[in-house]
Amino acid sequence: MQQIQNDFLTVQISEHGAELQSIHDINTNTERLWQGDPAVWGRRAPVLFPIVGMLHNDTYTYQGKSYHLGRHGFARDRDFTVIRKTDDEIVFELTDDAESHKVYPFAFQLRIRYALLGNLLKVRYYVTNPSADKPLWFSVGGHPAFNTGADPAGGQNYLRFAPKKSRITIPLGANGESDFEHRTLAPTDVDLAITPELFAKDALIYELAGENTLSLRQEDSDHRVELTVKDAPYIGVWSQYPKTGPFVALEPWWGIADSVGTDGELTHKVGMHQLAPGEQFTAKYRIGIF
Repeated sequence: MQQIQNDFLTVQISEHGAELQSIHDINTNTERLWQGDPAVWGRRAPVLFPIVGMLHNDTYTYQGKSYHLGRHGFARDRDFTVIRKTDDEIVFELTDDAESHKVYPFAFQLRIRYALLGNLLKVRYYVTNPSADKPLWFSVGGHPAFNTGADPAGGQNYLRFAPKKSRITIPLGANGESDFEHRTLAPTDVDLAITPELFAKDALIYELAGENTLSLRQEDSDHRVELTVKDAPYIGVWSQYPKTGPFVALEPWWGIADSVGTDGELTHKVGMHQLAPGEQFTAKYRIGIF
């Protein structure tokens, strides 16, 4: 277990999956990250790579060969290496190996940087194609889950979007595929009350443009958690259902689940990124604790 800290936050991250394990607010002495109750949902903030969401039948095809890959990819279940660490910053790295090539035939380097600045935790992904002559196809995303009801004096939990405007929402099909043909306009210009039934059809998925901030708040409380992202094309909002727990995941995605009617070809998958040999992709978001 690794730890970074400043005067505002103490953050713990596991080498396994480079997954956040704790975001402790020093000023209020409260834990803001979901603690992974296995009776409800045992993860806390998995890293999604090299795909986001699910594949139809957990299978894709590349250059005429089929591969089996589970929901959200394999990075969340692999051990990362710490390559740099200071009191308030740490960088993890995962690279391809014989095991990854069984399900994903690409050379890659994935680095994840966690850095503290005041009451902000900044997260940045670096994906590099180390191959001399082959492309790299991938998606990447975050899945941090935050405690709701953290303030005992607070009331109803709700989600606030900024800027206040409507956003396109993408429903999920019966098998969990993205149903782009039935996108609708969602009223994200008003606060969204958090109830278990909100997630009865799985995650709420929104298309994004520009900088967006999602805030988890409670009535009658001055405290909140904010996730801000500038360049993610999608964000998921999710909690477990019907087994419910006091958490909501805010998930910035540079990728998305297979679309309804997909042909299974990886290079046709919506949300995939292609890197030429030697190229690097970066993505970032930040978590604010208030």
